[in-house]
Amino acid sequence: MEYRTLGKTGLRISRMGFGGIPIQRIDEKGTKKLIEKMAERGVNYIDTARGYTVSEQYIGYGLEGIRDKFVLATKSMARTKEAMAADIETSLKNLRTDYIDLYQVHNPSMEQLAQVTGEGGALEALMAAKEAGKIRHIGLTAHSAAVFEKALELDWVETIMFPYNIVENQGEELIRRCEEKNVGFIDMKPLAGGAIEDASLALRYVCSNPYVTVVIPGMADPSELEENIAACEDTAPLTEEEKQKLDEVREQLGTDFCRRCNYCAPCTVGIDIPGVFLFAGYLQRYNLAEWGKSRYNTLKVKASACIECGECETRCPYHLPIREKLKQCARDMGE
Repeated sequence: MEYRTLGKTGLRISRMGFGGIPIQRIDEKGTKKLIEKMAERGVNYIDTARGYTVSEQYIGYGLEGIRDKFVLATKSMARTKEAMAADIETSLKNLRTDYIDLYQVHNPSMEQLAQVTGEGGALEALMAAKEAGKIRHIGLTAHSAAVFEKALELDWVETIMFPYNIVENQGEELIRRCEEKNVGFIDMKPLAGGAIEDASLALRYVCSNPYVTVVIPGMADPSELEENIAACEDTAPLTEEEKQKLDEVREQLGTDFCRRCNYCAPCTVGIDIPGVFLFAGYLQRYNLAEWGKSRYNTLKVKASACIECGECETRCPYHLPIREKLKQCARDMGE
């Protein structure tokens, strides 16, 4: 297993980490088995979040007795000092630990980022927790390239997590800039939320980018762990055959896959189109219906509000049938 330094945190972590979303499908004992196998195989980076329902709880159970073998990261969508302080305490309790290596501001919009960094914002709680030794480093996650770019200007941001995969490379230049800023780059959604079926090819592609510090595929079974490790440890250059397969994946998904570039905005009636597709994907591809719907329900305007004006489709650079996809999301999500 290759190890990298996670930017200015100085933490030494495995090139492949563990994404904690899918373990919502199993249980505590299954999670413990998986984490013990990770320890044996040298995978030492674990990512979870307050919003992943039972994920923190299961991981906390799995870490008992071997906490010191892992770099542990979680995140919160709290935007105020009070709410973030409460979430940090909950994370510590769930994870059964007295410190968390990396605590991240989870997917803020530009407006929410201003709230986080303003007076009474979540950053105040994070700094206080860091001073108290409850957390050791602070990062940020994003789905928006604009937020990613802004985060690179913030001195307190030690790591950035962003989607990057065969069909989502809108952040490629910003990923390169992470290296210049000594900011650790954590790659989420290497399989595009499950849309890319060839996991080995997807991980080989991500790991071929030297500016990616760590990639965190979601896993719920030891067989997935072994397959993913094999792909990430294969450091040979991509073959011509693999490059051809990359083009085939892009062609296959290119007509039916949202890259969250946000060029479709603004929606005439205020639908967050990439957000709808993101949350519906947890149901459609991950089979996480309850969690996907709970996230979807936070959206102010639902997919069913679409008036089929088609303005979004004229702006989509990938020519997605957005109106039809919104109808499907509305059916799947119940509104």
